[in-house]
Amino acid sequence: MDLVPALQEPLKKVLGPATAKVMAEHLGLHTVGDLLHHYPRRYEERGQLTHLADLPMDEHVTVVAQVADARLHTFASSKAPRGKGQRLEVTITDGSGRLQLVFFGNGVHKPHKELLPGTRAMFAGKVSVFNRRLQLAHPAYELLRGDTEGEETVESWAGALIPLYPATAKLESWKLAKAIQTVLPSAQEAVDPLPDPLREGRGLVSLPEALLKIHRPHTKADIEDARARLKWDEAFVLQVALARRRHAETQLPAVPRKPGPDGLLTAFDDRLPFTLTDGQQRVSREIFDDLATDHPMHRLLQGEVGSGKTLVALRAMLAVVDSGGQAVMLAPTEVLAQQHHRSVVEMMGELAEGGMLGGAEHATKVVLLTGSMGAAARRHALLDLATGEAGIVIGTHALIEDKVQFHDLGLVVVDEQHRFGVEQRDALRGKGKQPPHLLVMTATPIPRTVAMTVFGDLETSVLDQLPAGRSPIASHVVPAADKPHFLARAWERVREEVSNGHQAYVVCPRIGDEDDDPKKGAKKKAAQGEPPEGDAEKRPPLAVLDVAEQLAKGPLQGLKVEVLHGRMQPDDKDAVMRRFAAGETDVLVATTVIEVGVNVPNATAMVIMDADRFGVSQLHQLRGRVGRGSAPGLCLLVSEMPEASAARQRLNAVASTRDGFELSRIDLEQRREGDVLGQAQSGARTSLRVLAVIEDEEIIAEARQEAAAVVAADPELTGLPGLRTALEALLDDEREQYLEKG
Repeated sequence: MDLVPALQEPLKKVLGPATAKVMAEHLGLHTVGDLLHHYPRRYEERGQLTHLADLPMDEHVTVVAQVADARLHTFASSKAPRGKGQRLEVTITDGSGRLQLVFFGNGVHKPHKELLPGTRAMFAGKVSVFNRRLQLAHPAYELLRGDTEGEETVESWAGALIPLYPATAKLESWKLAKAIQTVLPSAQEAVDPLPDPLREGRGLVSLPEALLKIHRPHTKADIEDARARLKWDEAFVLQVALARRRHAETQLPAVPRKPGPDGLLTAFDDRLPFTLTDGQQRVSREIFDDLATDHPMHRLLQGEVGSGKTLVALRAMLAVVDSGGQAVMLAPTEVLAQQHHRSVVEMMGELAEGGMLGGAEHATKVVLLTGSMGAAARRHALLDLATGEAGIVIGTHALIEDKVQFHDLGLVVVDEQHRFGVEQRDALRGKGKQPPHLLVMTATPIPRTVAMTVFGDLETSVLDQLPAGRSPIASHVVPAADKPHFLARAWERVREEVSNGHQAYVVCPRIGDEDDDPKKGAKKKAAQGEPPEGDAEKRPPLAVLDVAEQLAKGPLQGLKVEVLHGRMQPDDKDAVMRRFAAGETDVLVATTVIEVGVNVPNATAMVIMDADRFGVSQLHQLRGRVGRGSAPGLCLLVSEMPEASAARQRLNAVASTRDGFELSRIDLEQRREGDVLGQAQSGARTSLRVLAVIEDEEIIAEARQEAAAVVAADPELTGLPGLRTALEALLDDEREQYLEKG
C-alpha cells in the first residue's frame, strides 16, 4: 500500500522531473496538493474570449480562435542573404476580429504543419503592433482537437469555461491546466478540514467538489460555489490557528496584578490636570480586568495618533508597580525611548523619584536603558532592575540582552508592535518568573478584519477619541512640478508659523551622507528589475542634509534650522530633540525618525518633501506630530508626481481625511491586498489565495467565532484530523513565526 497520501505525493513522481522543477522554482508548487490549490486567476468563455477586436497592447493574452489562413513567405536578410529567410503569417479569427500571428526562421516548420485553415487552438503571447496591425510574434499555442490518443478529447473543453492560471514564461497556462488535469482525480482524496456540522450549516460544498469545480467548472455557478467554499477554508483554518494560540496563552500561569486602593495609581490620577476621555476610561477598564486574571494578558491597543495611548499604558504600568511588580516599555528607537522616558517622568513628577529625597510616599524609580549608555550609568540601571528598585523601565532592544535581569517583571508594553520580532517578544517573556502580561500599542490604525487576521492572537482595544484641546490639522498637496509657486508659498507659511511663535518640521526620505548614495540605490533598483516611475522617480529622493542647507541659505534664511536623522550619535540626537522641544530651534529637518511618539506641542507646521515616496499610514503617522497643542496644525505634502498618477491619488486621499482607519483601508486596497500574512516561502504566492481581507470582512468575522467555538470544545482537534492536516500545511515554519509576530 502507498504510504504517501495522494495529496502529499511529490510532483516529480507524477509529472516528471523537468516540469516539477519549473513548478517548484517558479511557482513554489511541490506536491499534488500544492498544485490542486493553485487556482485559476480567471476563466475564458469559449467564443467570448478576449475579443480580438479589443486586445490590450503589450500584455500577455490567451485567446481561443480559428485559423483563417496561413502563408509562408521567403525573404532576404543579413542572416539569410539569398532569400532563404522564412516567415509564416497566420491570420486567426474569433468572429469579432482578426489577429495576425508571425513565426520566423526554424520556428516556422511545426506551426506550418499544424495551423491549417479551420484549426481551432488556444494561443498565448504578447500583443504588439507591426505595420499598424496587432500581432502576436511566436505565440505558444495548443490545438483543440478531438484526437482520442489521450484523454484530451473535445469533451474536456466542452465546458466552455477555460481556466487561465497564474503562469510564468516557462510554463504557459494550458500546460498548467494539463498538469492539473493529470492530478485532478486525487482531489477525491482531499481530507475536508471543515467540521461537517459547520459545512452543512453554511450550505458549503465538500472540498473534493470545490476543487473539481474551481478547476473544471461547467457553469459560472460552479465557480461561485467553489470560491465560497475555498474562502471559508482559508479564513477558518487561519482563525483556528489563532484561536489555538489564544487558548494556549490562557493555559499559561501569570501573577494577577491588582492596584492597591490608595497606592501609586491613585496618587497619579489625583495629579492629572485633566479628566480621562470616555475612551481612555473604557480601555483602562479592559486592561485592568485582564491584569487581574491568573493568565497573561495579550492585548493590542490601537489608537489614533494623539489619542493618549501612552497615558493609558502608563496607568497600566503603575497598577502593576502598585501590586509589587515591575513594568517595562519597549520602544523601537533610542530617540523614542528617551522621549517616552522624559514624558513619563514629567507626567509622574515626584512620583518618579522613588528612593530620592523629595520623592513622594508611593514613588518608584523610572529607569532608562538603551544600547548607547555609558558603562557606569548602565551598571547602575541594571542594578536598579535586579533589586526591584526601578518599578518602571523604558528602553530599546537593549532590554532583551542576557545580562538584563528583573526582580519581578509583571508587564511588558511594546510600542509600535510591527517593529518587533517574535524572538524579541519571547526573550522578554523569559525575563519574568512567570510569563508577564503583554500590552502592544500601535498608532497605525488597522482595519478590523486585518486586526482579526494578523493580530488575531491578541484581544483588541481601540482608542478613537482625541483628547479635548487637540487642534484640527489642515492637510494640502503641493504639486511642486505643475505649480512651483505653491512650493514658494509653502515656505512662506512656515515663516508665518515661526513668526507667530511656533515651530515646524520638514521631513525628507533620505539622509544624504555618503553611506546613503542614491546612485547605489538606483543600481540596486535596476538590479531588482524595478522600473523607474516617471521623471520624479529618476532623480534621487530629497535628502535631509541637502534640503536643510538649501533652506537655511534660501527661503528660510535667518531662521534657526537643525537636522535630525538615524545615523547621528545618540547624544547628538537627544541634544537636537531637547533644543527643539525647548523651542530653541525654529525648523527641524528630519527623516522619519520623528514618525512615532515625538511630542512637541508648539510644533504646528510640517512640510513632507517627496511625499509620494512614503506609504499612506506613514504619512498619517508623520502628520500626527503637529497640532498637538492648542494651535491648529498644518501639513503640506510636496510631490512632483503628475496629477493623474496613483501616487498623487494616494496623497489626495491622505489630505482629504483625518480618519486613520479609513486611510488604512485605502492603503490596503492599493497594496497587493491578500498578502497580509507576508509572503509564503516561495516569494511568489500570497498565503491567501481566494480570501480578500477587505471584501470578505463578514466571512473572517464569522470564521473567528466558529474557530473559537471549535477550539474551546476540542483544543487539540483530536476529533478533526482533516483540520489538523490543513493547519500543519498553513503553518509552515515561516508563517508560524509571522503569526507569533510581534
